[in-house]
Amino acid sequence: MSETTNKNITKSFVDWFRSAAPYIHAHRGSTFIISIGGEAVQAPHFSNLIHDIALLNSLGIRIVLIYGIRPQIEHCLKTRGVQSRYVNGTRITDEIALCCVKAACGEVHTEIESLLSMGLSNSPSSYERIGTASGNFITARPVGVREGVDYCYTGEIRRVDATAIRRRLDEGNIVLIPPIGYSPTGESFNLRTEELASAVAIALGAAKWLYLIENEGIFDSTGQLVRQLTLLEALENEHYKRQISKSVLQACQNGVQRVQLVSRQTEGALLLELFTRDGIGTLISTNPFDHTAKATINDVGGVLALIQPLEEAGILVRRSREKLEMEIEHFTVQERDGMIIACAALYPFVQEKMAELACLAVHSDYRGADRGGALLAFLEREALQLGITQIFVLTTRTAHWFQERGFVGADLDSLPVKRRTLYNYQRNSKVFVKDLSVSLKIKFRH
Repeated sequence: MSETTNKNITKSFVDWFRSAAPYIHAHRGSTFIISIGGEAVQAPHFSNLIHDIALLNSLGIRIVLIYGIRPQIEHCLKTRGVQSRYVNGTRITDEIALCCVKAACGEVHTEIESLLSMGLSNSPSSYERIGTASGNFITARPVGVREGVDYCYTGEIRRVDATAIRRRLDEGNIVLIPPIGYSPTGESFNLRTEELASAVAIALGAAKWLYLIENEGIFDSTGQLVRQLTLLEALENEHYKRQISKSVLQACQNGVQRVQLVSRQTEGALLLELFTRDGIGTLISTNPFDHTAKATINDVGGVLALIQPLEEAGILVRRSREKLEMEIEHFTVQERDGMIIACAALYPFVQEKMAELACLAVHSDYRGADRGGALLAFLEREALQLGITQIFVLTTRTAHWFQERGFVGADLDSLPVKRRTLYNYQRNSKVFVKDLSVSLKIKFRH
């Protein structure tokens, strides 16, 4: 090798490493969901992909790996002489198919763990054990009978045990989650990998969902790869929307900041996507400019549109436009791309050092990312600035939500006299109170 060639290689490596360094720093400590299909597991270079995932883990990235098993299930059924059955793209998982699901999960899980047991390939850490963790993190329920079709053991996600997953991540493990969930009665259900990855990403508030797909990403009308889309662009452009799954859009709408669609066919796809400026796939990102502020008279129409479905469902008390216009100064709104996606009102009773939290609403497309909790925290800070020490709510349907956030059940007599006189006995709302002074002390202590 000539001296010139050697210098060029050295410069190329140094330039690359310097350009990658900011991304290495930015990603450290972040939680990434990586989802792969069963086809990737069967690919000749699958071991390289798993070694790249191990490398990401060594750089301090918290990784949840979710894998699919469709081709493995197909192979198992074929060896048993059983035909796969699908309706509208969804597998009907009967007892034989469920046995194949369990067998495929075990096979793929073992393969991944064995590869991770090799440590970091071609490094001083070769054969240094990388911890993996798995468990019954996913609670599922049956899809049931739809349009006369019984889907048997095909399931849908009921709950993700985010606390347990975070505990394993805190220990430095790569968390492996198969496409199978369990019911409280001990049944197992076959889940769609894509829906599972979306649900886990939402539950963990993941910084990224890296979705390894069969093609390169999203293409425009001329056939060119689209490198980046905002969520709004993805929703408003029908050409793009047809190429993007509902699960991806749902993740973006519920707090996952970035979903990156990357071809699993490309060698080193994860590293190229994460540590180069332009990446190699399609990035779908949420608008970073969520804005929370006091409402103005111009926000009345947006607030009415937001709360109307909840009023019709009987969750919120009906408010006329005139009443809302008179009380708009009490409202705080969260806005995205000119649309109000969340609101709440705070009515202070200064003499009693109490305030009522009312009309807390989040748009249905944006639930799941605890926007309501963020709005509550915003109003708690506002209440403290006003010298308020307690806030209370009257609710008929959402008692548990408030209890989970520090509210305690109380009697009607605990309310300010003026508010008691307005109590609607027909509605029979429950009263919950939160002591902000206690919450403040706890925050300072920790």
